[in-house]
Amino acid sequence: MRRFSEFAKVTSLEGQKIKIDAILDKEIAVTGYRITNSKYSGNSGKCLTLQVEYNNTVYVIFTGSAVLMEQVEEYSEEIPFLATIKKIDKFYSFT
Repeated sequence: MRRFSEFAKVTSLEGQKIKIDAILDKEIAVTGYRITNSKYSGNSGKCLTLQVEYNNTVYVIFTGSAVLMEQVEEYSEEIPFLATIKKIDKFYSFT
């Protein structure tokens, strides 16, 4: 008989909740992500849960940033990776 963990596709992202502004312009390690439907009506109707490590602590960030969603999906095979999140005008972007 197989174990649930052998076939389950849902992975949990653990860490302390932190606001994205607290880690702006700081180097972080992106260690995981999940995109789900948002309970808030925003631009895309989606919510990105981003798991990051900063100062040897694991955090999770919740954001509706379409740019970050596009970037993390495009480079998902590269996770984990080091990055900095910048705020450019009204949107966030990995640099």
